[in-house]
Amino acid sequence: MNLERVDQIVKAVLYEGYMLYPYRPSSVKNRQRWNFGVVYPQAYEETLEGTAWSSMRTECLINGHPDTVLEVKVRFLHLRWRSAASPGQASGSLPEGWQEAIEREVSLPKMNLAELSGQERVHHFAFPAETKTEREADRSGQSIEVVRHQAAIAGDIHITSTALSEGLFKLSVTVHNTTPLTEAASDREATLLQSLVSTHTILGVQAGEFLSLLEPPDECQSLAAECQNVGVWPVLVGEPGQRDTLLASPIILYDYPQIAPESVGDLFDGTEIDEILSLRIMTLTDDEKREMRDSDERARQILERTENMPTEQFMKLHGVVRGMRPLKEDAS
Repeated sequence: MNLERVDQIVKAVLYEGYMLYPYRPSSVKNRQRWNFGVVYPQAYEETLEGTAWSSMRTECLINGHPDTVLEVKVRFLHLRWRSAASPGQASGSLPEGWQEAIEREVSLPKMNLAELSGQERVHHFAFPAETKTEREADRSGQSIEVVRHQAAIAGDIHITSTALSEGLFKLSVTVHNTTPLTEAASDREATLLQSLVSTHTILGVQAGEFLSLLEPPDECQSLAAECQNVGVWPVLVGEPGQRDTLLASPIILYDYPQIAPESVGDLFDGTEIDEILSLRIMTLTDDEKREMRDSDERARQILERTENMPTEQFMKLHGVVRGMRPLKEDAS
């Protein structure tokens, strides 16, 4: 599995919806974030009676043999709460606090399909609670104490494989949030601190290949239709034609998705139109830019990248023709 080749797509999925234009905490859009790929604690799902998921399941088909090696990685964002240490102080432009995110990755040991045949493998993972106090400058330049708190998170990854016929296997990977709920289930913001956010699974095979679930071979269409995917959309990633890596994405993609080469960085906004978003960022007032800059390190990077973008790079965002083909001649 060549992660270098797929990392751009994975990063884009990880931060999809992380912060939306106009990239300010005071914007209504950004008062409740991260709508994709949230795996909540099981107690939260039980309280909400099925309107929130505590697990995410990926099922796919593999052409291979018992010695085919499988790689499994699960990535998600672990949220933490940032606030001023003393009442009445403001952390940047965030008097009521703000959610930040830490990238998490769980990599399982390599295994072959024979090890998974007829039995379930379970991998446990956990990240501890942590509270840090640091000094930062507020909007006026005054030094204040800022507290960052992250709650503990724990989960299980369940993996099974079933031989459907000679050389064809069905793989199932389920990510389950086992974190005990420490806050009232009605408090969504607190529950998000104990949730896996923007969760997705990356699968790789050696000496085998994944079948496309979007365009399966004719003889495998019914088997592909029987694959039950909950909260994810599995697609092939890498160079077109490669079948050694599959991304189970929390958003709908097509096989072999690509980031446009003209895009110079993530904007986190669904169906990104880089030119329009960049132009809109340029029209923000000085106060709005200050709020954007103070709110989040990733938002600050968007602002600085946009403000420092060379004219020739900006012009490339306007559009490009990828390829042309001749019109078919009129048969008449």
